[in-house]
Amino acid sequence: KVFKTPNGETVADMGQNMVGWVRLKVQGAAGTTVTLRHAEVLDKAGDFYTANLRAAKETVQYTLKGGGLETYEPHFTFQGFRYVSVADYPGEVTPESLTGIVIHSDMTRTSEFETSSELINQLQHNIIWGQKGNFLDVPTDCPQRDERLGWTGDAQVFSRTAAFNMDVAGFFTKWLKDVAVDQFESGSVPYVVPNVLGNRPAGPPGGSAAWADAAVIIPWNMYLSYGDQRVLAEQYDSMARWVEYERGRAGDDYIWSGDSHFGDWLAFATNRADYPGATTSKDLIATAFFAHSTDLLLRAAQVLGKRNDAERYADLLSKIKSAFCREFVTETGRVGEATQTAYALALQFDLLPESLRAVAAKRLANEVRTRGHLTTGFVGTPYLCHVLSRYGYLDEAYLLLNRDQYPSWLYPIKQGATTIWERWDGQKPDGTFQDKSMNSFNHYAYGAVGDWMYRVMAGLEIDEAAPGYKHILIQPQPGGGFTRVKVSHQTPYGKASSAWEIKDGEFFLVVEIPPNTRAAVRLPGAQIANVKESGQSLVNGNGITSARQEGNAVIVEIGSGAYRFAYPQDK
Repeated sequence: KVFKTPNGETVADMGQNMVGWVRLKVQGAAGTTVTLRHAEVLDKAGDFYTANLRAAKETVQYTLKGGGLETYEPHFTFQGFRYVSVADYPGEVTPESLTGIVIHSDMTRTSEFETSSELINQLQHNIIWGQKGNFLDVPTDCPQRDERLGWTGDAQVFSRTAAFNMDVAGFFTKWLKDVAVDQFESGSVPYVVPNVLGNRPAGPPGGSAAWADAAVIIPWNMYLSYGDQRVLAEQYDSMARWVEYERGRAGDDYIWSGDSHFGDWLAFATNRADYPGATTSKDLIATAFFAHSTDLLLRAAQVLGKRNDAERYADLLSKIKSAFCREFVTETGRVGEATQTAYALALQFDLLPESLRAVAAKRLANEVRTRGHLTTGFVGTPYLCHVLSRYGYLDEAYLLLNRDQYPSWLYPIKQGATTIWERWDGQKPDGTFQDKSMNSFNHYAYGAVGDWMYRVMAGLEIDEAAPGYKHILIQPQPGGGFTRVKVSHQTPYGKASSAWEIKDGEFFLVVEIPPNTRAAVRLPGAQIANVKESGQSLVNGNGITSARQEGNAVIVEIGSGAYRFAYPQDK
């Protein structure tokens, strides 16, 4: 729509924060210059807001040649915007005068996700559009201000979500080669790739924990998502060089301490004197990711048949875990500063001895219930709900997902967001904005929660022993007041889908498994005698190879095909 702002500007609303440019249609006298300015948001008064663009102009000017209707699209540029301010347009600006042209790298959409909650559906919409807007040749942090850089940390935390929503095999295969090319001789990895920032003035270049670990984590995630060992083979040297760099920085005590890192970037902060916010030790984060990358490198070595490397990295991993517990974990299961991120990393990366894992998970769940909200930043957020649900605290995970007040995933949606924000409170409840020097409204990192939504909430999971969806795990975990969730994904073998619904005390699950694959279906709250498949009791045949009771769930092994399970849900 086209409207006038309170200060008198003519503004067009595209209805979606997008990346690309405007196709302008105009007719007027030769020499007339039309000016288009671009912005993501309006301020609390409803006026055009560009302070968060920093030095970026985001301005296009077109001078008419005259003589009839003219159509103009800019070249060699793009803008990140929802709103377009139009100045000096000859005649009336109408919706037909401007068309938003969306651009992104050529990535086929591979997912559909829908729930009984319109807010969560909008969250998925925002995740998709954040990926579209920032996967433009390189995985940028943001598309609008004077930055637009291939930040490694952002790409790392979002890579698994990205691979579910779109076919990013080619996109990341290419970018990971850039990572290897830009990797420093020391094995350190730059903050951004391509490395247009160069080296910092002092200290070793690059090498920020969780950011540089993209060199290991993303190849592994691509292997899991597509089942192609080549990405591990091609990146193995880069992966190993990074882990050896971490080993060198950690030294003989295996604690990576003292170096400069970004830490749990943009974690929850307050102005309260008694609780300044959730600050997690950078040494803890660095050591945790040292262990995690070593673990993934160990697994990559096993996949590639590098037995000696695997043995060596298994020994290293054991030493890092022991050092981590000695330095950061108490005998009673308290981890570091007892932040949500500290617990999430320790539990997600299996750094704690078995005897302390349940205790640490309980501490994390108590922290979530006490706060009533998440406190994690870029580093902890991707793992938080995964850890809670893994250790039996599904209600707490859903509490975080469903929260619609700051800080939460749904708060920006209640504020009108159509993409993921850089900050939990980019626009505050009073309508004012966060620090204009760093306040993007299209910044996909926090969209990493999508990975939990697809794998746990909807229940479409990869079996690491048979990656690329060769063996699929269908294991939905209903809760949070949702009555239905459905998801589909275009795997390398074809479409896989899981759709569950709760209706009149019955649980229904419709599953589709692609050709040349198998699946294990976990039916929650089920008794095997009460389960029907396509109206028949569970028996071997018609694609079902086995069924068994496992606690309060039934596990059904199936081949390719379509299945409809139904049963009364246990209370």
